[in-house]
Amino acid sequence: MVINAIYRPLGLSPSKLRQGRILDEARRTADPVHLMRVFGIAAQTAMEYIATAHPERTSQVAR
Repeated sequence: MVINAIYRPLGLSPSKLRQGRILDEARRTADPVHLMRVFGIAAQTAMEYIATAHPERTSQVAR
């Protein structure tokens, strides 16, 4: 409740702060295993953050 009371007037929530931190770390390192260890997230989630942080590295399937 204390954290919510501090950040709510700024328009932030703890979950948005965490998401921002994970995305920032994904921009610094493209290692999904590092994200999984540091933040305790699943492999699929880590890969989604990596793909968002580094869109040029993801392969696009031609239609």
